[in-house]
Amino acid sequence: MNKTKSKYDTLTKLYIKRLIIIISLFFVGLTGHSQILISILLGDKLNSDGLEFGLETGVNWSQISNFESSSALGTWNIGFYFDIRMKNQLSLYTGVLVKSNLGLKNLSENDLERLQAITYNEEGVYSQKLNYFLVPALAKYKFNKAYYVEAGPQFGLMYKSWIEYYSSVNGKEATIKEFNKDKINKLDAGFTFGLGYILGKGKGMTIGAKYYLGLANVYKNVSDTKNSSLFLKVNIPIGAGKKQEL
Repeated sequence: MNKTKSKYDTLTKLYIKRLIIIISLFFVGLTGHSQILISILLGDKLNSDGLEFGLETGVNWSQISNFESSSALGTWNIGFYFDIRMKNQLSLYTGVLVKSNLGLKNLSENDLERLQAITYNEEGVYSQKLNYFLVPALAKYKFNKAYYVEAGPQFGLMYKSWIEYYSSVNGKEATIKEFNKDKINKLDAGFTFGLGYILGKGKGMTIGAKYYLGLANVYKNVSDTKNSSLFLKVNIPIGAGKKQEL
């Protein structure tokens, strides 16, 4: 019993060390493309019986509370994930979405006034867009070998923010960005829950949905402004198929 526990503790420490190394490499990477390339190159080295590593990609629709506008901002996202087996059907799901936008679309005149944003004479659409590194730490439970549910905290590190004005008049399009990073809180935190299905008899790609409910204010000087977002995602294990064939 003690030997089994000792072996489990050793493997857990090894997985955590690998996790720290790969996250460090991602944040050191100069661009999102270089970060994704690191994932692909290291995928075979990271996958094992107790650890699944791969790419997560999909689309999400986000909103910010306490604004007149309720139009969701739709965008795509991509990153990497770790699924670390803890015990039986329970695992820890974490990673980083390195290309991920949150925000709000179709800001009203009152919304723009609250944000002290620049407005233009030509009619157009104003959107608040925020780039985050999103890091979940979810407890994931698998059942019937293919289905799963997950829940836990998610943390965000904002690295770029702007109000985008878009207009199309007489066939002429214009896009103007007003960067407002200094008005946004750098850190975000909230709660995420989701569910999904694992293809390939529970050993292949995963399709799923999750919902994020932010608990921290987005803006420094605008109260009760919380992020929320619905994610539809696909998880693609890297190198796992080769290991199963051996």
